[in-house]
Amino acid sequence: MKLKFTKMHGAGNDFVVIDAISQPVNLSTAQVRWIADRHFGVGCDQLLLVERPTRDDADFRYRIFNADGSEVEQCGNGARCFVRFVHDHGLTQQREIRVETASGLIFPRLEDDGRVTVNMGAPRFEPADIPFVADQRALTYPLEVNGTTVEINALSMGNPHAVQIVDNVDTAPVAETGAVIEHHPRFPKRVNAGFMQIIDRGHIRLRVFERGAGETLACGTGACAAVVAGISRGLLQPKVDVTTHGGILTIEWAGGDNPVWLTGPTVNVFEAELILE
Repeated sequence: MKLKFTKMHGAGNDFVVIDAISQPVNLSTAQVRWIADRHFGVGCDQLLLVERPTRDDADFRYRIFNADGSEVEQCGNGARCFVRFVHDHGLTQQREIRVETASGLIFPRLEDDGRVTVNMGAPRFEPADIPFVADQRALTYPLEVNGTTVEINALSMGNPHAVQIVDNVDTAPVAETGAVIEHHPRFPKRVNAGFMQIIDRGHIRLRVFERGAGETLACGTGACAAVVAGISRGLLQPKVDVTTHGGILTIEWAGGDNPVWLTGPTVNVFEAELILE
């Protein structure tokens, strides 16, 4: 079986994007893992499927698979690549589209300067919504990790995040503790672990150990979660530049039930065909 695909990235967070509208697509978990493998397949952090919507108020359906084959609810950088893909491939002429995801509708918009902005919806803080095991909602929570206690913000941006503040992201123990936090028993659906260094009120540096993918060069929902955490703690202003290893993302949040806005670059790397047995 041959499948056409596009390799894309948003600030280094890379994707294999497959049009499941113009061609039949039925991938197994093993096939997703093979495609994502950087030695034996194409290589990517996530695989994205573009599908027809299942609801009347959406233009497209967007499905996300991590490199380990697991399907997840949301991916901010993927959403930005998604709108670039459907626009460049003639699937729509709209610059702003309504996209159905497993966590609800999102509204990515192609900007005049080539960047893409996504309305990621309002953050959710109730432990049951994340999900996170806690007796009650709090601003921050202590979390036992490798015999020590770290302070985290726990929230959902359509997918679960645990954000901690570190002195320096370059020396933060992302590899050592990221996997431990990802599989922490207080996060029953696993979690994305964010490590945030505050430069000033309008600028942070960020590394994220993503659920099912490991550390990535950038994480859109992770950037949103980190900025929301910093604003909630009174440490950041409503508009923040987030420097990742892959580039700069801009996050805006007015607080409360207002949506979080994610803006950043997208790049088409190449197009090709997969041959699947």
